[in-house]
Amino acid sequence: MKLVINIVLTLAILLLAYMLYSSIKEPIAFGEAKKLRKDAVVDKLQEIRKSQEIYRLIKGEFAGSFDQLSSVLNNDSIPTVKLVEDPEDPSNPEKFQKIITYSSAKDSLRGLGIGNIDSLQYIPFTDGLSFDIAADTLTYQQTLVSVTEVGTKWANFMGKYASPQYAKYDAGYEPQAKIKFGDMNKPNLSGNWER
Repeated sequence: MKLVINIVLTLAILLLAYMLYSSIKEPIAFGEAKKLRKDAVVDKLQEIRKSQEIYRLIKGEFAGSFDQLSSVLNNDSIPTVKLVEDPEDPSNPEKFQKIITYSSAKDSLRGLGIGNIDSLQYIPFTDGLSFDIAADTLTYQQTLVSVTEVGTKWANFMGKYASPQYAKYDAGYEPQAKIKFGDMNKPNLSGNWER
């Protein structure tokens, strides 16, 4: 009888130890996965934001799709305007010559650390899901401006941690909330992760 009680107590202790270990392990694993995945998504969104800014330099507006963005950035050039004093009349500061030079958009992106333009649309840690992208023009404070918004829901890249049950480990975690930059209602390219 004593042996049976010792075996039951040992099993109960092992079960409690395992439950304690699991309760500590899960929030740590969630926190590590969240940071790793968020950092990768933010890096990609920052690359897309730089790409959208270069697209706007070329076209005067933001790209409304990744096909447009990729096509222009792979094939077009960025104009650079330089004002030079007119050599025919150097005494007159009002006279300038406008010199426009062009540089490859693709090469400029490489210089910014953006390698493959065609893969910008894909969300890290997914099987080929794409970021949501939108662009438009609107009147803001009596001025016509170009706006864009690019992002995705947390649930799309959090894998097994996409459930709202993990909010118990992070009060600010909402899997259906978007991580994004830009705003379709005002000219703003800030990322909501920067707040």
